[in-house]
Amino acid sequence: MHVIALSGGKDSTAMALRLAETEQHEYCYVCTPTGDELPEMFEHWKNLGKLLGKPLIPVIGGTLNGLVERWNALPNWRQRWCTRALKIEPFAAWMMQQPRPLTSCIGLRADEEERSGGDYAKVPGVIVRYPLREWGWAERDVHKYLAQRGVNVPARTDCARCFYQTLGEWWNLWKDYPEVYQEAVGQELQTGHTWRSPGRDAWPTELTDLRAAFEAGRVPRDAAIQGDLFSETKCRVCRL
Repeated sequence: MHVIALSGGKDSTAMALRLAETEQHEYCYVCTPTGDELPEMFEHWKNLGKLLGKPLIPVIGGTLNGLVERWNALPNWRQRWCTRALKIEPFAAWMMQQPRPLTSCIGLRADEEERSGGDYAKVPGVIVRYPLREWGWAERDVHKYLAQRGVNVPARTDCARCFYQTLGEWWNLWKDYPEVYQEAVGQELQTGHTWRSPGRDAWPTELTDLRAAFEAGRVPRDAAIQGDLFSETKCRVCRL
């Protein structure tokens, strides 16, 4: 069995499409939604299913909002339970239910040696492959291939709210999806914690005060610009 984990980001998207072109396996395409993706992300997953010839299988271990409600807590850089509870553990459990041996293809590039895909290699009977590294593909190769295929990856492929996201991404969320921003405000009030780290920058920490700054006309420098979702500080699985 050959499984491709598709976050929908540029690397996993390019890997899946190229494997379908070059290797004659009956692939199983899997995604792990958190329930907090923006609408364009779900549309991207749907379009990928059309390009690949079969729909993606969603492996769902709950939702981000559901875990916030249950645990009365927000994830932060010290406690990144969102990634493990919503992606790593559900996907590992799903693989345990499948026939083995099972080959899991992970989209780690050749130019990011510091990244490791060891979480899934620990699952008994699972062989982990890194096709992009086998091909020697760096980021420029991924961009070139996607351009040749005419595939556009959404600006946001992670959650709509994340403790890692930039001020510009919060501004974009406030402007484009005010109902989601307001929901995040409510979660701060409910839990007594903030999505943003205190002292991170000169802007207000609490989303209520941050919204007031936005409404007053303050615009972050990186507003309407995609943040660096691929820096090594981000949750690894969210970037696959």
